[in-house]
Amino acid sequence: MEYRLTEGSITKNLLKFAFPLMVGNLLQQLYNVADTLIVGRFLGADALAAVGSSYTLMVFLTSILLGLCMGSSAFFSMEFGRENYDRLKKGFFISFVLIGSVTILLNFIVFTQIDFIIELLQVPAEVVKLMRDYLLYIFAGIFATFLYNYFANLLRAVGNSVTPLVFLAFSSVLNIVLDLVFVLVFHWGVKGAAMATVISQYVSGVGIMLYYRVRFPHLQIQTHHMKWDGQILKEIAGLSFLTCIQQSIMNLGILMVQGLVNSFGTVVMAAFAAAVKIDSFAYMPVQDFGNAFSTYIAQNFGAGKRERIQKGIKSSALVSFGFCLFISFVVCVFAKPLMEIFVDPSHIDIVGVGVRYLRIEGAFYFGIGFLFLLYGFYRAVNRPGMSVILTVISLGTRVFLAYTLAPIPSIGVTGIWASVPIGWILADLTGVIYYRKKKNQILTVRKEFL
Repeated sequence: MEYRLTEGSITKNLLKFAFPLMVGNLLQQLYNVADTLIVGRFLGADALAAVGSSYTLMVFLTSILLGLCMGSSAFFSMEFGRENYDRLKKGFFISFVLIGSVTILLNFIVFTQIDFIIELLQVPAEVVKLMRDYLLYIFAGIFATFLYNYFANLLRAVGNSVTPLVFLAFSSVLNIVLDLVFVLVFHWGVKGAAMATVISQYVSGVGIMLYYRVRFPHLQIQTHHMKWDGQILKEIAGLSFLTCIQQSIMNLGILMVQGLVNSFGTVVMAAFAAAVKIDSFAYMPVQDFGNAFSTYIAQNFGAGKRERIQKGIKSSALVSFGFCLFISFVVCVFAKPLMEIFVDPSHIDIVGVGVRYLRIEGAFYFGIGFLFLLYGFYRAVNRPGMSVILTVISLGTRVFLAYTLAPIPSIGVTGIWASVPIGWILADLTGVIYYRKKKNQILTVRKEFL
């Protein structure tokens, strides 16, 4: 199934395309959330801290692959909008080899440097062994993460956002079942939680690859497509690596903040681990809407439909803002019961720290909502460098303020929480001002991309 976003109702088609992305990402989050929930409830605070800190590291590593896949997807969407299927298929081959090679290299690095990485994260001594055990297993799923995200982004680029959802639904349920069996029945501890996640990841990754080969024969790569085209390589590399840098900077900043959080001890680590999951779930729909918006913009940019792009910007901004207001209300009001889903209510200190985090972040979700739209827009109009700049502003502000404010006794860990929305808002202002000043240049397709 292919779906063109260059025609029909803008808001309706955007929401129709975005909804499977939202549900799919929700299910993808369940991979680690299932680990966090089961580990937190049945294996204790130290195990929860280990899994939570590992999650931040894995998000950083997988963000490299996700960024490369998202950048390639922007190229795919533009060529699909232009109906240039020969260049599209050549792009499939070049990007697969490129990203696959990076995946293999990344796997080698993390397996050989695992102890050094744990040391960098300032993990408390009582958590080190648990975290190492978890990571040794979870790292085995990196290649599966590549397979799923590559083919999911390929299918989304041609308008198919439903199929990735189906595979994620199955593998997410499988992950939960295996979590329960490995942890509660076999008593394999954090290793069992990691094994459950990895097995499920390979089910979705290999499954969606086979689906593409069977159901999209007209998009299959032929022998004459398997060659290096310098211009295509340049375009894909520019989009992919800059998007990769953007995603990596984003998550490197988060990882640096994780190291600072770890220095406050196990209570703050455990609270942060649970609160971040809630945080991610809360604004995840606007993140996915931003990705859907990016595909919309890229297809219309490739097709040269400038007016439709401008209408889509206005519609998407209103949808994102409305959702963010709603979810801010929900998170701020229900912060305590949300924390108690992940943490036993008897751990009052952990719950209290998490509630403070959620209420500070939750009040400003509109900031991250607009930022996701800006990331997607600049990637789609072949200006991924601007997304990098916005990320540097957002994360640079977060890291600088966190490390500046946290050591002050009267502020402490609250300074880490407050630095996040400030970074969001500064990046938003930068992105909007740049667009207003450069709109005509931005929306003009350069000759080399025709």
